This record gives sequence, C-alpha cells and structure tokens, in this order.
Amino acid sequence: MTRDPLSLPEPLEISLPNSTLSLSRRDLLQGVGAAGLAATIPNLATAATRGGDVAAIKSVVARQHDDMIRRLRDWIALPTIAAERRNLQEGAQMMSAMLTDAGFQHTEIIQTPGTPAVFATLDAGAAKTLGVYAMYDVKQYDGPGWIAPPLEGRIVEDPDLGKIMIARGAINTKGPQMAFLAALHAIRAAGRKLPVNIVLIAEGEEEVGSVHLEEVLNKPQVAQALSRCTGMIYADAAQSPSGDVTLDLGSKGMLEVELTASSQAWGRGAAEEVHSGYAAAIDSPVWHLVQALATMTSPDGTRVTIDGWYDDIRAPTPHELALLAKNATPSSEESMKKIFGVRRWLNDVPYPQAVERLANAPTANIEGIYGGYTGPGGKTSLPARGVAKMDFRLVPNQTAKGAEAKLRAHLAKHGFGDIDVKATGGVDPSETREDTPLIAAVKSVYAKEGVPLTINPRNPTSGPTYLFTNPPFSLAFSSFGLGHGARFHVPNEYYVIEPKNPLLRGFDGATSSFVELLYALA
Repeated sequence: MTRDPLSLPEPLEISLPNSTLSLSRRDLLQGVGAAGLAATIPNLATAATRGGDVAAIKSVVARQHDDMIRRLRDWIALPTIAAERRNLQEGAQMMSAMLTDAGFQHTEIIQTPGTPAVFATLDAGAAKTLGVYAMYDVKQYDGPGWIAPPLEGRIVEDPDLGKIMIARGAINTKGPQMAFLAALHAIRAAGRKLPVNIVLIAEGEEEVGSVHLEEVLNKPQVAQALSRCTGMIYADAAQSPSGDVTLDLGSKGMLEVELTASSQAWGRGAAEEVHSGYAAAIDSPVWHLVQALATMTSPDGTRVTIDGWYDDIRAPTPHELALLAKNATPSSEESMKKIFGVRRWLNDVPYPQAVERLANAPTANIEGIYGGYTGPGGKTSLPARGVAKMDFRLVPNQTAKGAEAKLRAHLAKHGFGDIDVKATGGVDPSETREDTPLIAAVKSVYAKEGVPLTINPRNPTSGPTYLFTNPPFSLAFSSFGLGHGARFHVPNEYYVIEPKNPLLRGFDGATSSFVELLYALA
C-alpha cells in the first residue's frame, strides 16, 4: 500500500535501551519543528552578529576618511605608466607595501620579462577565500585640457556630481582600489575579524594587454592559492551618474593586429615613395591594403566575412536573449545615444537589435589607417607602404589564437598573403554563470543598498578576465563596487568623493560596499 510519508502509524513506538518510548505523529512533527527552530537560532544569532560587526565597521569608515584620501593621493602621485615603462618597479613595491599595511601576511613581487606583478595573501582562518584582481598601471597623462594637475589628486566641486577627485588613475583604478583597502583597514580598526580569506593578484601591464599575466598565474604558489577561491572580483566604481549599476556576466574577447602592406613584401610598386604622377604605371601598396580590408566585412560593416569566422560561435541562450530584451528600454537608448553622441545605430537597426549585437556579434574594426603623407596640404606622392591597425571583438567559443589563424588564412586565400600580420594583443571571451555564490552575493549587496540593478550577459569591451574564468581555474568573476567615476584614458579623469545624488555613493559609501560584500560572501 502506498502511504503518504507523513502518514505515520498512531502511536509510533521507538525502542530505546531499557525503555519503550511511545510518540504520536503530532509529537514527532512538533519535535521536527522544534529541531528546525533550534537549528535556525544559531543562524539568526550569526546574522545578528554580522549585522553588528558591519555597523561597527561602517562607523570607523567615516572616521578614517581623511587618512584614506591622503593615502589615495600618495598612490596617485606615483605615475605608473605601462606604455612608457615608467615607475613600474616602484609601483609594484608601493602596491606591496600598501597590501602589507592593510593586513596581508604574505606579499611577493613576481618579476616577469615585462613588468613585475604583486601576489599577496591574507589568511583570516575563514571558511571561504575571495580572489581579487587588480592593476597598478595607468595611462599616460600628457596632453592639454586638465583643469587640475593630473598627479595631485585635487578635489573640486562639480555642479552636477558634487565633490570629485581629478587625477590620472582616479577611477582607473587607484580610487576603487583604495576604497577596497580602506574596507580592510576599517574591519581591523573596528576590532573585527575578516570574514573571508583573500588572494590578490596585481599586474602592471593591463593597459598594454596583460602580456605576462598568464605567466604569473601559472606560478605554482599563485595557482595553488587561486584554486581555493570561491570567485574573483575587480574593485570598481560601478554606478552611473544616476546611481544605477549594470552587472556584466562576461566580456567579449579581442584580437588586435597591425597589418602592413609594402612594395618590398608585395614585389610590386616603387621601392620608395615616388611622385604620384607615376601612379598610372606603378602599383600602390596602400590601395592593396584597402582592397584587403574590404574583403573582411560586408559593405555595411555588420558581418565579418573572413572565412570560417562564425564556425565555432556559441549561440546565445534564451536566458541571455531575455536579459537583453529586458535591458533595451527607451530610457536606456536615450542615455546611450547621449553618452556616445550618436543619432542612429549601425545599419539603422532598432535599439533592441543593437543591444543584442553589442553582446553577441563579432566585429572587425579599423582603429586607424595611414600611409604616405598625412600632414597639412597635399604632397602628390605615391607611398611605398601602408599600415592599418585593427581589432576584432570575439564572442563565446572564439579564441584570439584561432581568430589570428583564420585572418592569416583568409588573406593568403584572397591574394593578400604578402601583407604582414603582427598580433599586438589578444584575449579570449569570458563568462560567469548568474547562479554562482559570487554573483548571488554581489546582487544581495546591491539589493540591500537599494541600488537599481541591470544584468547584462556580456560587456562589449575586453580584458584579461578569461584567464580566471576559463580552465584551469574556472572561477566566477565580477567587477564590484559602489561609486562613480569616468573619463578613462583622457584628461580630467575623475572619481566621486562626496556625491550630491543620494542614490550615488562617494568614497566612504564605496568602502562600505566592499565591507558588505565580504560579509555577504562569508
């Protein structure tokens, strides 16, 4: 006879040594409920303790504000410029010292053929370990237009945003880094124990392609430490000026190349630049390059036409498409058009299709093209050499190495095998599942802080995160942090210190968000 699992006989006899205990079904169920309550009480007590810890820590955050801003200014004052190989050893040493000061027991500067990396661990005796990826290099700061000295870290009043710090590296990424370290200082100053262990990797080559990061991650001590991590974060200031956050679950990959067409390699055209009057009888390497470029995309630029380019691509999932459709609102279209100064989307597609393409479409982009004379006026010359710089954005299941091989094969097949292909950078796409503990913790903090959240399957830009999300580590990865800043790589880069908008967080609010995340992950 089939019986409901809860339809127990009345009464139920349980034999114990030297006695027989008679329990009814109601007695048993009441006992189960009591046991459940007893199990719940420690969890409630733990939650209350954590809440008290966080409140105590946040009170310290405000008191240490001036000291942390001073530390940020000191960090900004050292220009660690990867492209110029400037102050990179000094940058690694200062990063190592800041980590030690924040409580990391082990810091190690790892030398590479390029610039050094910093590997650090903080063992709090916790059950879980968080990985942190950081960069200590910044872009150049030359050029006119700065309203404050770029290495001073001056705080100025912006009529819309409030008090902002103007400096190279303010948002990318020395400001958010310092907010994260400030969280560690506040936890210790409050007399609390860090709720998770931390493994941190800081590189000094992010702005030049993270050339040696994989080599650093493969070091035995680094790989072993990363294998213990629940996930990885990148300290960011993720809010828009209005206060909302877009959480990206991945990013596109990228292959960056320099293509050179020359008379010497082609075997046609003049050995050196000559008068353009002879163009009627002498081949042009620049036209040869232009014709090669024309074989790579459809005329409207919407589809890459390199042979085999789409063979391995993973189709977007129904969940990804649903997220993108949800994100394609009229207000977000208006905002994007304002940010980028555009009036219509590529090939005049509707905005929902443009949003879907940003996440899922490969691209072939010409960054710059030059050859011969490009100064004022004319020169009537026939160049002997032309160069095009390109980047190709890649989507899941494509790889930078695979894309480079297909590009070379395509050029050879179509009669352009003489064009020199120099790969100047390459990263693979990255992906993180939404149902991972890391993403759950990130979402919970944003919800607790009342921050409007949009979840995006894939950012159209690229970075080295695939080194963490792909095997052998296969870690969840997310940028995280409240706060706002902008003007990456250009004059007047800024980071909001004290905002006017109550939905926007300043430096102290950013610090508190990192405290919240550490406890949410525990």
